[in-house]
Amino acid sequence: MGILDKHKFIETNATLLLVLSFLVVSIGGLVQILPLFWLQNTIEDVDGMRPYSPLELTGRDIYIREGCYVCHSQMIRPMRDEVERYGHYSLAAESMYDHPFQWGSKRTGPDLARVGGRYSDEWHIDHLRDPQSVVPESVMPKYGFLENRMIDGKYVQDLLKTHRMVGVPYDEAMIENAAADFLAQADPDADYDDMLERYPGAQVRNFDAQPGISEADALVAYLQMLGTLVDFSTFTPDASR
Repeated sequence: MGILDKHKFIETNATLLLVLSFLVVSIGGLVQILPLFWLQNTIEDVDGMRPYSPLELTGRDIYIREGCYVCHSQMIRPMRDEVERYGHYSLAAESMYDHPFQWGSKRTGPDLARVGGRYSDEWHIDHLRDPQSVVPESVMPKYGFLENRMIDGKYVQDLLKTHRMVGVPYDEAMIENAAADFLAQADPDADYDDMLERYPGAQVRNFDAQPGISEADALVAYLQMLGTLVDFSTFTPDASR
């Protein structure tokens, strides 16, 4: 019996096709699910990684709400063309506090895993207001309305508590000071030393240069943080993994 005959035999035998399909799906499912039971062993500890600050986490929620992940990935693959264009390949640890992760499956725009610090706040604000003014070939819609949507961090403590429920290590001090830290990060005149102790490397400034805290502030704070927490000049992969 040739290969085509065997294929035809399987397709015309409903019971056999069902059994073989079940086996294939089961094996594929196990390959995806079983590694999750050893997740803590597969993610190496990386210096610099920390939970998102309240303002960054709020900005990340806005990023997800507006569908930015549909056109932008946050995963640099270990291939020469990607590393040369975007920077060091993405580490599993960099997504350890992401619920859900933002790896993405399509790039209409560039990967954003290392976008932090590549452009000024002013560039990001101009890009949100009118993407084509800074990238003429861009097909990105305008998000200038984010500057007019003010936020006060009223529910940011609940947001941190929710993420703690799924494993993000927010401690009691982080939860208790969530609202204060949210306000302090966007105000360079505030007393933000304690906030920086809780979130090392957090950037403090008025991101959209407008009075009050807007959704644009939060989104830019999130974008400017991406890829900045790990010092890759000193990073050495764990060869035992």
